[in-house]
Amino acid sequence: MTQAAATPSSAHENASHRVMRHANALSGQLRALGATLFPPSAAKSLRSFTSGEVARVVGVSDGYLRQLSLDGLGPSPTIGAGGRRSYTLAQINALRDYLAEARPREALQFKPGRRPGDKLQIVTVANFKGGSAKTTTALYLSQYLALHGHRVLAIDLDPQASLSAMFGYQPEFDIPENATLYGAIRYDDERVPMADVVRPTYFDGVSLVPGNLELMEFEHHTPRAMIDRNMRGHELFFRRVAGAIEQVADAFDVVVIDCPPQLGYLTMGALNAATAMLVTIHPQMVDVASMSQFLLMTSDLMSVIEAAGGRLDYDFLRFVVTRHDPNDVPEAQIVALLRNLFGGDVLKATAWKSTAIANAGLTKQSLYELDRGSVGRAAYDRALESVDAVNAEISGLIQEVWGR
Repeated sequence: MTQAAATPSSAHENASHRVMRHANALSGQLRALGATLFPPSAAKSLRSFTSGEVARVVGVSDGYLRQLSLDGLGPSPTIGAGGRRSYTLAQINALRDYLAEARPREALQFKPGRRPGDKLQIVTVANFKGGSAKTTTALYLSQYLALHGHRVLAIDLDPQASLSAMFGYQPEFDIPENATLYGAIRYDDERVPMADVVRPTYFDGVSLVPGNLELMEFEHHTPRAMIDRNMRGHELFFRRVAGAIEQVADAFDVVVIDCPPQLGYLTMGALNAATAMLVTIHPQMVDVASMSQFLLMTSDLMSVIEAAGGRLDYDFLRFVVTRHDPNDVPEAQIVALLRNLFGGDVLKATAWKSTAIANAGLTKQSLYELDRGSVGRAAYDRALESVDAVNAEISGLIQEVWGR
């Protein structure tokens, strides 16, 4: 049997050229798809929220919001068909400002962010097992905290830049040179202030330090800098992430770092910068076995950092069970095993496996961005309840650190 003839485009093409051709074709298609879903003339934006949704996240009754609107107090909602009121996220934050001033005894309920003396919370989300919902966890936590009145900085440390894509940036087209965290931690004279790589997002309250393949440069240059003192200066590699964050610390309440899926120099920098760590785990035995290796290697790396003078004194460390099917008996057994082994270090709430979350992700959106009916109301409500429970528990841990 004769072998099929190679296509003209690949007959004399070496492997690197073929891979590059496929990469360019896919990038172009993704860009075209992104332009269709979110055209440049209409940049990605966030929907408005119903008065019922606003009442739930702010912590007042819908009737109270209606009365404020009738009295002309606070931000003026948009009045739609049938008198339905809706608010943008910017208006929700303006409403929080108004309520904190009008009801000072409850100011912390409406404005729960940092007060003078409160430590900036830097939460790293880590695991080197693909499919553990690391980026999804970082995305939903960032957006939940912003919806509940916090100033959030999301840092994408993954060269694959999935978190950046979820915030509307296609890494190879929308992120220019020196615009990732690498620009603020590099070793040469092109290093820029951290503020230069922080971008606003359409999600009011969330700023982003995007990622792309440029981040790999830090992995390549660090070994040489460790040898050449003149190149690295006085700042060891694992302190650079913390140093960059410190430059903008006053502008934020919480920093959420989406770590790359490997334990490289960037991850070590994130671990050193962190005040808290979330380890995502999908309750399957192969994932648990992988996490065992991840924990052993992370422990070794932490020991190296501490031996070099770093401090790893976390306010909390929690395992987050993700993509969990509560009706799956083997999964339930694994979750029970994790709770037996790690006790209170496993979050009580679990993030359920959900077609609603998966379908939202297809259009680079979260459940917070979708209208309730767009993925089925029952599925949406179940998924959102699960996600909110996880994030509320993490938010509660942050509040405890701040003494509340």
